[in-house]
Amino acid sequence: MEVPEEIGNKLLGWYEAHARDLPWRVPPGADRRADPYAVWLSEIMLQQTTVATVGPYFAAFIKRWPDVAALAAARDEEVLAAWAGLGYYARARNLLKCARLVAAAGGVFPDTEAGLLALPGIGPYTAAAIAAIAFGLPATVVDGNIERVMARLFDERSPLPKVRPKLKAHAAMLVPVHRAGDHAQALMDLGATICTPKSPRCERCPLQTHCAGFAAGVAAELPKRQPKKPRPARLGIVYFAMREDGHVLLETRPPQGLLGGMLGLVGSEWHEDSAAFEPPFAGDWRQAMAPIHHVFTHFNLELTVFAAKSGNESPARGLFVPPPAPDALPSIMRKAYLAGLALLS
Repeated sequence: MEVPEEIGNKLLGWYEAHARDLPWRVPPGADRRADPYAVWLSEIMLQQTTVATVGPYFAAFIKRWPDVAALAAARDEEVLAAWAGLGYYARARNLLKCARLVAAAGGVFPDTEAGLLALPGIGPYTAAAIAAIAFGLPATVVDGNIERVMARLFDERSPLPKVRPKLKAHAAMLVPVHRAGDHAQALMDLGATICTPKSPRCERCPLQTHCAGFAAGVAAELPKRQPKKPRPARLGIVYFAMREDGHVLLETRPPQGLLGGMLGLVGSEWHEDSAAFEPPFAGDWRQAMAPIHHVFTHFNLELTVFAAKSGNESPARGLFVPPPAPDALPSIMRKAYLAGLALLS
């Protein structure tokens, strides 16, 4: 293994030639640092989401809310609606909490990892990424891509998550005093484009001659992982109702939990055993032939959809409102809404 400085120099040289063009990124070697707001916004969006998915969302957010003060002043429902499709809405709620705290402090993000960690929705990885990329601090940034690069570079064969402390220690050893942000983004890009999970392109890797995993012929097998546990299934019921004037029955979900604060169809809680829930009013309810399926990170959800036309009934829950724009509903509720609409057409 070469000394860290030599590895770092090769990595930065590769990055200068092959860096991905991302809307939140400052080109390598530029004489300016990235905007902390843009780095923070992109990193929150990228949690559990791909770069390809985040790009259009990031552009739309920046156009609508160009700085942290503008985002802090936005209404919750506007931001939650704009977030639809990016996954867990707890991240969007924390995004707003964080923006409002930063705006109240003068609109300036903390320039230390400790200060960033104190903000809602910012964990160790995100704090390190902002510190390195936006402020040039020699922070150790370790995401999934960088874990994979470290496991292969140092031939670490213990499985995740047990091996994570060792991988972070290896990454810390390589962090340069200068250009820490470029270094972190170079490792991210290397993992995303060369040192990929399957079929790594080792022949194009700038670190191939220093990679212990490649030398041992096991690079593609690393990092090792514990066998995955089966994802549990949960069941639920939702009711779609429409009046003659076209208004539909919707409710705002409780602020906490999955889809918190979002619009949705009136329905049951989600349980691992059978779901039971009384309809919001007495009517001629029709059941969709096939349930709606949706995959969350930690469980699979199956929703049974019922639909009915409404006269002047007063529902036990929810309100009749004009039909919402498609992006006003989270994806699972959008599926259920369309299934209910089809039942009544």
